[in-house]
Amino acid sequence: MAGIILVLIIIAIVTVFSVQNAAPVVVSFLSWKFESSLAIVIFLSVLSGIIIGAVITSLSRMRRSKLQKV
Repeated sequence: MAGIILVLIIIAIVTVFSVQNAAPVVVSFLSWKFESSLAIVIFLSVLSGIIIGAVITSLSRMRRSKLQKV
């Protein structure tokens, strides 16, 4: 439960920060270049970090659970 509350607080802080920094920026990744709002870039970066962290945590828990059963 505490983890969910922490994630919601982080999302709220990032959302407020993103809205206050809404200037357009050029994003380049490998050979891609596009212009987007800084708010969208920040929000998507944090969201992808949360998703990657959740996947890694889930995989680690599943692996640990399998090892304990053996």
